[in-house]
Amino acid sequence: MKTSLSIAIVISLALPLSAAFENWTNKEGKAAQLELLEVIGEAAAKEGVFKMRNGRKVNIKQADLAEADAKRIDDWKPAAPEVPAAEPSVFDEILDGNLVILEGKKFVKHELTAKPTKYYVFYYTASWCPPCQAFTPSLVDFYEKNKNESFELVLITSDDSEDDMEGYAKDKKMPWPQLKQSKAGSFKKSFNHGVSGIPAVIVCDLEGKIVSANGRNLAELEKLVK
Repeated sequence: MKTSLSIAIVISLALPLSAAFENWTNKEGKAAQLELLEVIGEAAAKEGVFKMRNGRKVNIKQADLAEADAKRIDDWKPAAPEVPAAEPSVFDEILDGNLVILEGKKFVKHELTAKPTKYYVFYYTASWCPPCQAFTPSLVDFYEKNKNESFELVLITSDDSEDDMEGYAKDKKMPWPQLKQSKAGSFKKSFNHGVSGIPAVIVCDLEGKIVSANGRNLAELEKLVK
């Protein structure tokens, strides 16, 4: 510890500061500018893996650090992996500001804070449709098990009122966002997905191209969105 930290001090004094480097102090009060990369070991055997300002790495035992810096070793967490940013989609204009989602027993306004990176899955359905009533629980189960950053499912209703749409969502505990009932007609005119009957599950890429018109085959849908 003494040797490695002394070397680090000399190097850190000779080079300009960087936001990635911070002061770390040992029990003897000697400080150095180091960047903590990861923490290894457990309990009393923890060590910090640091980068020195010359690019070399050095391991420093937690037990050799000043009390405050030893606690920083305990508090360290690895950075969350970056989620790739989604590209703009042809659906943004009509979906943005026009989505709702079930929260408790009521619809609330919903914004896609993390837009899908690959696909939109559009579920054409209605409360008055018996086959839809039978299929929806399987789709709910699929969504809860497979939802990831690559896709988002959006319900496009054929109900005559938002109250009917809301009651249907509540009854089936739908976890996905839905396009407002008042915008469903505009959506269907803008994007002709060739739906002649419901339920229908249409998978589109971000440019609007239909990738699959047979999304009701949940085994195949799972392979596609993984």
